[in-house]
Amino acid sequence: MSTTGRATRRTILLLGSAAAAALLGSPAIARGPGGSTLAPRTDPFTLGVASGDPSPDGFVIWTRLACSPLNEDGRGGMADQPYEVEWQVAADDRFAGLAASGTAWAEPSWAHSVHVELSGLEPGREYFYRFRLGGWYSPTGRTRTAPRPAEQPALLSFAFMSCAEYEHGWFTGYRRVAEAEPELILHLGDYIYEYAPHYYNAPSGNVRDHTSPQTRTLADYRRRHAQYKLDPDLQAAHATAPWLAVPDDHEVANNWAGLTPMQPDPAFPARRDAALRAYYENMPLRAAAVPVPGVPASTLRLFRRVGWGRLATFHLLDTRQFRDDQACGDGYRICPQAMDPARTILGADQERWLLGGLAASTAGWDILGQQVFFSQRDKNPDATRSTSMDAWDGYAACRGRVVDAWAHVRNAVVLTGDVHSHWASDVKRDFDDPHAPAVGSELVATSLTTGGDGVDSEPSAHPFFANNPHLRFHNNQRGFVRATLTAAELTADFLTLDRVSQPGAPALLKARFAVADGVPGPRQRYLRPMPAEPVPPPA
Repeated sequence: MSTTGRATRRTILLLGSAAAAALLGSPAIARGPGGSTLAPRTDPFTLGVASGDPSPDGFVIWTRLACSPLNEDGRGGMADQPYEVEWQVAADDRFAGLAASGTAWAEPSWAHSVHVELSGLEPGREYFYRFRLGGWYSPTGRTRTAPRPAEQPALLSFAFMSCAEYEHGWFTGYRRVAEAEPELILHLGDYIYEYAPHYYNAPSGNVRDHTSPQTRTLADYRRRHAQYKLDPDLQAAHATAPWLAVPDDHEVANNWAGLTPMQPDPAFPARRDAALRAYYENMPLRAAAVPVPGVPASTLRLFRRVGWGRLATFHLLDTRQFRDDQACGDGYRICPQAMDPARTILGADQERWLLGGLAASTAGWDILGQQVFFSQRDKNPDATRSTSMDAWDGYAACRGRVVDAWAHVRNAVVLTGDVHSHWASDVKRDFDDPHAPAVGSELVATSLTTGGDGVDSEPSAHPFFANNPHLRFHNNQRGFVRATLTAAELTADFLTLDRVSQPGAPALLKARFAVADGVPGPRQRYLRPMPAEPVPPPA
């Protein structure tokens, strides 16, 4: 791991191009035994660059050195030595004037990843960044700082998505996100999938294969992250804007909960540790997230807040590491245990942190970025309630405590992934009362690829609508959500791709919903009509 705390030098002064050239005059290299140099002979920046977690005066910039990213040992073809990597941040993409520069160590113990935390930059503005090792330059990334805490930005454009199974489709959706040029990108989980090749097959057919067996060891997870990161469309999305990223289950294993795997596995704690360590190594996270090396069942600190002036506060949640095991055997169940007040999806510490932050919030919008469905989805049309034990429905009292805390905020919105389909919903204190008022809004992004080519349909045709009147929208195609936030309203465009089994599909607007300031609940502004004739599947 390399952060600013371990950088050999750091400059937060505006430098001219001549000074920058002088600074970059000595190529960075690794030092081997006896002082011999170990400069890479091939491009070490094959996995691209990324940035994340912006603050008013900085952000994190990331890269990971890997000349041969898919090597079985998970070391990416790099020597078992640290490398001193140069980094630059500039106000323009030509790097004519540097805002900050320095070096950081890429250490083999952290898969030669580099995490540099910037501070001292100007608030609310765009920056560009890159890395250099020897004669090799990384791609250039674009990022930005958040506005000052007291500032009221006129507008924030952001996108959010989840669930990108590499085998199920091409990552065209990431390319379309990059082309939209949002100021902020949220990834709400299932960034990678753990499965062996051909284990999980899309109905439309798998378009490519995982190159390694099911992930269980640190080397396995490093290789899987590298395979995904090699995709040029994913690299484009990372290089476009800062990310706020939280994992769900497949970054480790399907439907895990705390230290409990879905299937009995005595080795699961070690597997979980390896997966979380690899997630940190491969994402633009701050040092505060780092798991403790060598400590079994060490946690990755993923719940955090990111402010966007007075406009919004993003509360990023972790609904996996601290949750109780799913009740009644997981899946959709009629399960009184799901109502137990002692059950938690957040854990006691995270729940106190969230409720305290909501109570103290002065933001216009409080936005929860999290993984699993928040609103109730009752599968049974009769008086019995059958709900998903993996979602907040399996922890209903914990959800109720969060909803009660919304009494202190102006506008509460939940952003969700996981379920491989677009949804919009009112959030209520009492979902069983069709006349109960909405107290918040939930917007759910479909999967980017998972499930393969989806099918368009009339939203009201879904059977859940009959006995869940708070649900407002559903679509089963692949895609993402593009959002615009102002003090007056949040507008969400539900974008779909008609195919992921072939590259290059356009992102088309299926529906637009808006949440007005002070008026909880998403309201439909536009719905793309179904075609008069069924659209044949792609040849």
